[in-house]
Amino acid sequence: MEDLSAIASFARGPDSGKMRAAVSPIHDPASYSNGDDEWETHCGGEWPRTGTEEDEDGFPSFRLLDSDDMGGSVDGAEDGGDEDESFSSSFYKSGVDWSCLRSDSTEGDVKSPMLGIAGDGGQKSMEKKMKQASLLHMWGLKGKEVVNDSSPLNTTVRKRKVEAFSEVRTKNHYKKSKPVSMRRHVKKAVESRPRACPFYKKITGTPFTVDAFRFGRIEGCSAYFLTHFHADHYGGLSKGWSHGPIYCTPLTARLVTMCLSINPSYVHTLELNKEHVIDGVQVTLLEANHCPGAALIYFRLPNGQCCLHTGDFRASKSMQAYPILVKQQINVLYLDTTYCNPRYKFPSRDEVLNYVVRITKNQLKKQPRTLIVVGAYSIGKEWVYLAIAKDLGVKIYANASRRRILQSYVWPELSERICSNPKDTPLHVLPMSSLRFEGLSSYLNTYKDQYAAVLAFRPTGWSFSEAVGNHLDLIKPTSKGNITIYGVPYSEHSSFTELQEFVQFIRPEKIIPTVNVGNPSAREKMQSQFRQWLREK
Repeated sequence: MEDLSAIASFARGPDSGKMRAAVSPIHDPASYSNGDDEWETHCGGEWPRTGTEEDEDGFPSFRLLDSDDMGGSVDGAEDGGDEDESFSSSFYKSGVDWSCLRSDSTEGDVKSPMLGIAGDGGQKSMEKKMKQASLLHMWGLKGKEVVNDSSPLNTTVRKRKVEAFSEVRTKNHYKKSKPVSMRRHVKKAVESRPRACPFYKKITGTPFTVDAFRFGRIEGCSAYFLTHFHADHYGGLSKGWSHGPIYCTPLTARLVTMCLSINPSYVHTLELNKEHVIDGVQVTLLEANHCPGAALIYFRLPNGQCCLHTGDFRASKSMQAYPILVKQQINVLYLDTTYCNPRYKFPSRDEVLNYVVRITKNQLKKQPRTLIVVGAYSIGKEWVYLAIAKDLGVKIYANASRRRILQSYVWPELSERICSNPKDTPLHVLPMSSLRFEGLSSYLNTYKDQYAAVLAFRPTGWSFSEAVGNHLDLIKPTSKGNITIYGVPYSEHSSFTELQEFVQFIRPEKIIPTVNVGNPSAREKMQSQFRQWLREK
């Protein structure tokens, strides 16, 4: 384990306000096979905390900061905020992983959470609520509708919750507003109510939890593991964290320290593919093929029982060559079931990357003065814009916040292509949430002397359509004037087929799904699917 005291060098300089370089080493990110959630504090202050009640799927109800909170538009074209805008302001704007959200307006059909943005200038989608998708909805079944206000499009939901304190009603009591003092008391009681950590975040037979930071201090927990730096996994971590040691990969540790201002003394790094012993348990982290720094976590207990927690991952053939998975029987598998539905049979990531490059080159032949835009979250989707940059031989423009994060990867192939001047390259990376016609039109106008059109890509698994399947040429972009937006099924989560192959390779004694687990019917549907997979081979 690496001592993280040196990583404190990421903290702000007392005068310059700039981030200093990392001292801590990292495994070679270029070894990723391939490269879909993000907020808390910036280097120097905490984000506004809101109600932390859970939805039916065990996810926190946080409100993500919108452009008003951040003091500006997410569609700003220039880097002018480098000095005036805080690191977190820009970091928060970089977007959230929408992979577990769905539009409130959809009934039994999970579609891209950006539905409506491409076709109507974003006005309709800004009025929609976003919800945690459950397998009931994925399979076309109706279930209890529970609002998840973790979307920036859903800030009004939180406001209504807060306002509801002024009109708390019971069956047999008054309907008038309660006194201010009572409303405050009720609100304080709700916020201070202890939240029980769900079983699927506890590693059986150990005093360990995984991605369970929003539950505060967990009784009996001696080690808190973080699989990767996406907000639905690190949610609950803040500058004041003092509940216990945090274990993660070196890159995730750097991001936690840099972005959330966690005291480095609580952060312990575990190198990939190296056995570590923590409280008598052998722990090994393996590449998860999700986002940079993401890891599968393998636990071998003193009694010989073995558990594997996938965090978020995209299963690949290369994982079947991991020696520790080949040699050891896995007793309990904690499985990322984001796309555990037969309809989600994605094309491979290489196929999608080749398609994106081909579309880009065709567009440039028709209109050489085209600005290429790739939507991305704060962490993730790097392989999409890197593929375009390598094929075209161009640099990658990203704003100051994103550049700071990308440089922390210590990924030479990527770092050497990043530039700070947006006019030096036709390839720009913008927050996924800003890929709207209205925003892109405004963005293009900033560079009207240099570009005449925009070609934008929104890479997410929710872009997948059964009608298209693996026939990517059937994808129909949405266009408005000189702006074209492609939704491409590039996912950093496992497809249904990949999950099946991985489970049949691991052949665990028990599978505990970690996504869409709030509904008994959904859980049984998944368990039935798991049993079928294990019978087939």
